[in-house]
Amino acid sequence: MSKHHLGEFEEIVMLTVAILYDEAYGVAIIDEMEKRLDRKVSIGSLQTVLRRLEKKGYLTSEFGEATNVRGGKRKRFFKLTNHGKNMLESTKDQRLALWNAIPKIAFE
Repeated sequence: MSKHHLGEFEEIVMLTVAILYDEAYGVAIIDEMEKRLDRKVSIGSLQTVLRRLEKKGYLTSEFGEATNVRGGKRKRFFKLTNHGKNMLESTKDQRLALWNAIPKIAFE
């Protein structure tokens, strides 16, 4: 097992980055998470997690082109790395193994 593990919010952010693929930048990530999960997300908490995931090597980022709409400010786009994809797969497998280990009677 990796020395790192994913917290719930980290996992959700990484999954959302994967969903958005080429359009994964701050505001779009927040909008997608809020729409799909009916959960409020602050830009500050998102930026903190994006930086942490980048530091762990799960995400990379690059700036897009400057636009007049944003007053010349460029968007920072995020993508999953291969390491990030592997971590999501591992996390998914762990969760499924736990779900599959629950006896049927536990939910009756």
